[in-house]
Amino acid sequence: MTRGWLGVVSAAHVHRGVSLGIAQINHGKRAPLARMHAGDTLIYYSPTEQRGDRTPYQHFTALGIFPDDDIWQADEGTFTPYRRRIDYLPARPVPLAELRTRLHLTHTPDWGHQLRFGLLPLDAHDVQIITEAMHA
Repeated sequence: MTRGWLGVVSAAHVHRGVSLGIAQINHGKRAPLARMHAGDTLIYYSPTEQRGDRTPYQHFTALGIFPDDDIWQADEGTFTPYRRRIDYLPARPVPLAELRTRLHLTHTPDWGHQLRFGLLPLDAHDVQIITEAMHA
């Protein structure tokens, strides 16, 4: 059974990941990547454009499907994040505001608190709504 996931990452980091064909979650931690499996869909939500920004961006910024279960550790000098290969699909950024009233994810007033975990499961309904909007 395939699942949907929402990764919370700044837009700049998402763009870098798309250009490299990799997925990275929670500043390169292995455990979140291990929760996902081949065939699963990952949708990135970017609360900001750059990490540390105070100005909200709040867009769904990329989506892809994992082709396999391989996880590896990259070596970028003092930074050694865990990563996975992902096949990104053509998609346009979509503002959360366009979809908020239609998503199960955002149906409670305090829904944003769960984003602090960096990765959360998405139900099939939300994956479909977001995917259709990003492909439009």
